This record gives sequence, C-alpha cells and structure tokens, in this order.
Amino acid sequence: MAALVIAKLIDRGELELDREVAHYWPAFAAAGKGRISVGDLLSHRAGLPALAGSTFSVDEVLESSSAGAARLAAQAPLWIPGSAFGYHALTIGILMEELVRRISGRSLQERYEEEVRGPRAADFFLGLPESEDARYVPLAPPVLTPEQETELAGRPPMDGLAATVFGNVDAPEDLSRWGTSTNNPRVRRAGPAAIGGVGSARGLARLFADALPSSAAPIASAATFRAMATQRAWGHDRVLDFPNCFGAVFLLPQPRMPYGSLGAFGHDGAAGALAFADPARDIAFAYIPWPRQHPGGADFRAVELARVAADCTREGK
Repeated sequence: MAALVIAKLIDRGELELDREVAHYWPAFAAAGKGRISVGDLLSHRAGLPALAGSTFSVDEVLESSSAGAARLAAQAPLWIPGSAFGYHALTIGILMEELVRRISGRSLQERYEEEVRGPRAADFFLGLPESEDARYVPLAPPVLTPEQETELAGRPPMDGLAATVFGNVDAPEDLSRWGTSTNNPRVRRAGPAAIGGVGSARGLARLFADALPSSAAPIASAATFRAMATQRAWGHDRVLDFPNCFGAVFLLPQPRMPYGSLGAFGHDGAAGALAFADPARDIAFAYIPWPRQHPGGADFRAVELARVAADCTREGK
C-alpha cells in the first residue's frame, strides 16, 4: 500500500522516477550511491537489501525509521547499483518512508491515511487504530499440506544473502517472525511500510480499484501507474534466489506468478496473499488466505482465483 503513496507523489510532480535519490535525500549519495535513481531504489536494484554486518533495532523499524534510513544511506551497496536486483524485503519500506519524509515533511503513514485510505474508508491500514483491534484475527504459522511439508523439507537451509535479509532485525521472535509480526500490537500501531499493513481482502481490492483508469476517483493518473508498472528488474533475484520481476515497488506478472495481463501491477504477501489491479481487464483483485496453508511467496490458489475472476468479467457472468 506504500506504493499508492509513491504514486500520489509522482502524480503531483513531487517525485520523479528517473531523478537521483540524492536530489531528495543528499546524504544518500555517500559511498558511491550518488547516481542511484528513484526507479532503481524502488525496483530493488540499489543494492541495499540489508545492513552489512549489523542489524536494525526494533525502534529503527517501528518508531524511528529515519535512524535506520541514515544507516542505509551511509552504507556502500552490496552490489553495483543497477547491475542486479534482489528483494529488499524490509529495507524497501524504510527507504520509502524516508523519501516521503524528505519530500513532504510528513510520514508515509500520515499521507496514506489522509490521502489514500481515509477518503475511501478502505478497510486496510498502515497503523491500525486500537479501536479496530477487536476485529484483528491473529496470524498463525501456515498449516501445510503433506506435499508442502515434503517440498519444504527438501529445501536447503536459508543462508547467504537471504539469511541476512530475513534476519536483519535484532528482535524477539514475536516481532521478527515474517508474516506473523502484526500479532504484536506495537507493530499494528506503527504500521511500518514493509511489514505492518493490516486489513481485509475487500479493503485491498477497494484501493486497487481506485488504481484503475475506470475509477471515478483515481488515486493517481493512468500514466503514473503505467510508469510504475513498467518493467525495471527482471531475471534472477539475488535475495530470493529465483526469477522475479518488478516495476517501481510493484511486483509484475511473470511465469512464477502469472496473475494478470500485460500492464497489471500489484504484490504478493505473507502466506500467499495477493492483490493487484489489471487495467486491461478493468479488474481489481485481492486474496488473503485463512487459515494459512502456504509457506509464503506465490500461491497457486491466488493465481487461479485471479484467472477465474478475470474470466467472469470477460464473459459478463
């Protein structure tokens, strides 16, 4: 959902994808990063998927991401920027939050609430109010099928860059377990851009519907979303160690996850969740599995449901 705030900034001319990040955030130019563009940063090409040789504190993720962003700004990239890409699982949120602060003097969460979620009363939050806690359904580890258990048992242990990226927070288990961290009310309240979104599938679909050209009150122009959905990173993901494809923030349709037509844009989430907009088919889609039956990444059920939904709209059913 942070991508929708970025779309607002681009649409208003406050942010340009082809301009250097350092134009908005001068300290980011340190350690040879002066030529990294906003588009490179938002497509996981900047080489900053984790702190090198260190970890973020809980406060740097939840309360003061500016401090974490400053550490990333001072750091040399882990690869030559633009030469490769790798999923910036946590740091993409910290970096986006700092960009929004530098440009507007307000937090990404504030702009999301005031300009994206609030006007639509959409049921998806970056910073869940305490008044909504009674509706929160605690997340549990996925319930795996026998086939999934066999597949997972055959995977090699996570090591190298992936282990660094997914273990980059010095936190107790209830804050650091990916996909279940929102069970901690502190995470729900803070709503960190990368891991703190809370809401319903209907709320996600409501927001992506206003990313379609047919919307009566679009979040941003069709041209802005086309620019963000333009392929910027394609090939082997250095972090996830499999083929992947990104535009600016958005995960794009690809053989691993063929969720929409050319020009569709969205993202997957914990345990196989998926949400996207498909302008060519004029459809917005969201799926959040419960109980969780998938260990993460592409879930064939989400892709199949998206295909059926598209077929229904095409056939007028």
